[in-house]
Amino acid sequence: MDLGIKGRKAIVCAASHGLGRACAMALAREGVDVAINGRDPEALARTAAEIRAEAAGVAVHEVAGSIVDQPVREALAAAFGEPDILVNNAGGPPPGDYRDWDRDTWIAAVDQNLLSAVELIRMTADGMAARGFGRIVNITSSAVRVPIPVIGLSNATRAGLTNFVFGLVPQYSSRGVTINNLLPGPFDTNRLRHSKEITRHLTGNAVAGRIGDPAEMGATCAFLCSVHAGYINGQNILMDGGLYPGAF
Repeated sequence: MDLGIKGRKAIVCAASHGLGRACAMALAREGVDVAINGRDPEALARTAAEIRAEAAGVAVHEVAGSIVDQPVREALAAAFGEPDILVNNAGGPPPGDYRDWDRDTWIAAVDQNLLSAVELIRMTADGMAARGFGRIVNITSSAVRVPIPVIGLSNATRAGLTNFVFGLVPQYSSRGVTINNLLPGPFDTNRLRHSKEITRHLTGNAVAGRIGDPAEMGATCAFLCSVHAGYINGQNILMDGGLYPGAF
């Protein structure tokens, strides 16, 4: 299927590894120029090289640094001048006990998983609307639907992002801009591999008999950014292999 987005310009945050990398790769394969971000310059450069090798002719712009930092966000927004696609993504806050989290810990989580995404939307959405086309995809977590006890910081901040962006949908939906969230469950990422607490919770009821391949998330993200997905707006799209036990 031709997704109809060849030549578009995309920002993909936290794209050095895992789900962000998969989204950037899937978009680039469709002919989308990508501005990618990551905190590790070497890992970011490796990913950029892999994208260039996989999608010849596509422009890849690298912006190293934390998405929490305003200069990094500004560099991403300015990479192509008029971005058509924004994929918000950020690593989750560390697990733990809420009794141990002070104000600074909470503010850091809010900056990382809520305000950085809000600011990038602020910097890009009106331009998308003025040009009549825009796709915003926020990679959040299945914890928005089913909170995970040990990651309360992520539960709270990602749920806050969900409610904020869905409040924006009415003012953009008639102007060609969609805003949707992808809610990953257990995927083969560094976060899942390196956190025993999260792994135990997410894989204790392995309905699908496996964890997700990041490429599956990338393909879904690319479809949501396509010309075929213009009527999908303001949705939480759960990708958890069937772990969620309800109908709604």
